[in-house]
Amino acid sequence: MKRELICIVCPRGCAMTVEGEKDNLTVVGNACPKGKQYAIDECTHPTRTVTSIVRVANRVDTMTSVKTEAPIPKEHIFDLLEKIRAIRVEAPVEAGTVVLPDVYGTNVVITKNVK
Repeated sequence: MKRELICIVCPRGCAMTVEGEKDNLTVVGNACPKGKQYAIDECTHPTRTVTSIVRVANRVDTMTSVKTEAPIPKEHIFDLLEKIRAIRVEAPVEAGTVVLPDVYGTNVVITKNVK
């Protein structure tokens, strides 16, 4: 396998090439060890922070933003989005409030205060 990646760990954006198989990967082009680890993780078990919105039930046409506190495995994103779509919150609600606990090893939290 050969894969070209742009590192997103820092603003430098190193162009990296990853070659090999799952347990024997070679990374070229990274400027730091974090870039190498990012490339390995992206090729073996990619994760993403998920952001979305939920409806505020007691406000007309009002939504508020939510996100996962930590990245989740990429293959679970669409299942998590279905769970998030089912959530309704009641105002007032503060940023940091957990609206979906312990899902794929993290919590989904509100990111914006709604008065």
